[in-house]
This record gives sequence, C-alpha cells and structure tokens, in this order.
Amino acid sequence: MEDTIVYAHKLSKTFKQKEVVRNVSFSIAKGEVVAMLGPNGAGKTTTLSLVLGLLKPTKGKVQVFQQPPQSMHVRERIGVMLQEVRMMDGLKTKEMLQLFRSYYPNPLALSEMIALTGLADADLTTKVEKLSGGQRRRVNFAVCLAGDPDFIVLDEPTAGMDTTSRAKFWKTIHQLAERGKTILFSTHYLQEADDTAKRIILLHEGQKIADGATEEIKHQLSRQYVSFRLNGKLNRAKLDMPDVLAIEEREERIYLETKNTDALISYIMQHFSNAYDLRIDKGSMDDVFETLVQGNRENE
Repeated sequence: MEDTIVYAHKLSKTFKQKEVVRNVSFSIAKGEVVAMLGPNGAGKTTTLSLVLGLLKPTKGKVQVFQQPPQSMHVRERIGVMLQEVRMMDGLKTKEMLQLFRSYYPNPLALSEMIALTGLADADLTTKVEKLSGGQRRRVNFAVCLAGDPDFIVLDEPTAGMDTTSRAKFWKTIHQLAERGKTILFSTHYLQEADDTAKRIILLHEGQKIADGATEEIKHQLSRQYVSFRLNGKLNRAKLDMPDVLAIEEREERIYLETKNTDALISYIMQHFSNAYDLRIDKGSMDDVFETLVQGNRENE
C-alpha cells in the first residue's frame, strides 16, 4: 500500500440531480504517468477535483498518500495545475513564485522552477496581471512545481498553448517522470496520451470505460487492417472467416478489419492468387477511442 499514491473507490458526483461521475475506481502507483483521456464533458475535471479534495464525492472514497486529500500532509506533497487559476494581481511573477515557495517545507529552488518552465527574465519582472495567456500557463506550471511535489496533477495542461510551447511542456513532463514523479494529467488530445502516458484511464459520460497500458489498449482494441488490390471481382464468401471482422471496398482497394494480420495475410496469399499490393494499416488512437466507446455502449 505504501507505493499507492492514489486510491479511488466507486467515486460518484451529482450536481443538481445530474450524475457527472459514476462509480469510477482506480489506483495509481508511485512513479506512474497516467493520462485521463476523454472528450469534453466526460467527467475528467470533476474526477480530478475529487482526487484533489476540491470536491466532496456524493458516493465513494478517495485517498492520496493513504490519507484524505484535504490533509496538510497531502497538500505539501502535491503540485496542481488547473485550467482556470486566479493570479495575485499587483505582484511581479518572481515575487509570486517566491511567495508560493514559502508555503512548502522543502520547496524547489527558484532557479530550477524557472529552468523547468522556460520563464524568461522579462516574465519574472512583469506584474502577473499583464502576462499573456501563454506566459500565464508557464507561471501556473511553475507554481505547480513550487513545493517539489511527489505527485503532480495537471488538468488539460496544454489548453491554449501553441505548438512550440506544447512540445517544451511535454519535454519537461518527461524529465519530471524520469526523476520518479507520479503524474496524472487529463487531456482530450489523443496524441498527448499516446506520446506521454504509460497508462490511460478512458472516461466517457462520467464512467470509466477502459484502464490499461497505452500499448496494451492500442494492441488489443485498436482497429487493424489488411488491405490489397485485386485483379477481378472480390468473392466475399471466401472471406467469411473469424479473422475478418469487417470488409470495405474503397478507392480500388479492399480493406479487411482484423485482430490477426499475420494469419490473414497468409490466408490471402494462399487463396487469392489475383491479389497484389498487400499492406498492413494500424488504427490510430482515434480508432481506439471510438472502438472503446462503442464497446461500452454495446455492453450497457
């Protein structure tokens, strides 16, 4: 249990008779990098707020470091970057960062906060109310790291960032992960989850519909296709077999959805002498998301 950073059991949250999070359970071990993935309105922000103790669950239980998330011990060990954060108008950026450092028993060095977040000298001497949107995101990230946290929680952290800033941000997250930090972030960018997280918790309409290693989800549930061209007309009856999940003809190619590309290619080579230009096409993370959501609906 000591290596369990987050334990969430059957969490539910209701607002005005609408259940926005329903029976969500998961745990996060020390050193894990976990993406909470889902479209807008999936319940990601509410679930993170429950984990952080910012909201009280209607039902269920959550612990962080084996304690209630509101406890001082927990708050001293976590860093949080929310979507909407109010800054302390009238303070210069450097003054605000020093203030937040003073709240923690073992704060991160100011120089390291600046280096990790890419704040420029000009940013540090600017009053926070005069910062641009991109500068504010960097300052929010620096505040998140002020206490040198063991557990970092990020809610849609790259929203509003340009491509360059987004790449720099995730580079820093990889550096923090290499230091052994435990990281939980929400996103609706499938590529971010694929590139950064080792594990994905997928939410849809307030429910957890998948939880597993990123590669495992892609391998087991993503759509894979064998495609080929054919001299002559396709005899679909010859493809009535368990390895063929669906058949589609488009742009003079035949696409066969399958979970066993090797077996299917071998079968085509043996039984379709007029086939040529065989290819294997693996599904994207978008395919994974669509497949999982559809599967959850079918099981309801």
